[in-house]
Amino acid sequence: MQTEPAIAFATETQEPPGLEIRVNFGLFAGRDATPAEIDELAKVLLPDVHEISVVSEQRHEISEELEVSVHQVRIEVAGDRLPDDAAERAELSTRLVDAAEQWAQACFDDRHAEISEPLDDAL
Repeated sequence: MQTEPAIAFATETQEPPGLEIRVNFGLFAGRDATPAEIDELAKVLLPDVHEISVVSEQRHEISEELEVSVHQVRIEVAGDRLPDDAAERAELSTRLVDAAEQWAQACFDDRHAEISEPLDDAL
């Protein structure tokens, strides 16, 4: 019996969220979203859906030709939290995307880090 937490472990793929909104936070802010900013995002969105999952992540896309790293915020809403009616669902999705954009813009305006090009000599 293992008493220490595992460093790496496998999981089965979970049911995908009913709605996922992605915010390219680092691309525009030049930094990661803070925990306080994530809390503010949740406060903005909860009145519409009452339960969400917010993931703040460093995403790395890597190939032999290219490496890209970006900070992204993902908002996940379970399918059972969404309206059954397609028009209502589309309206809710639009409202949540608009709210996420307004939140992100307020974060960018409040605190922005300059994005710099990597130095060729740094390696």
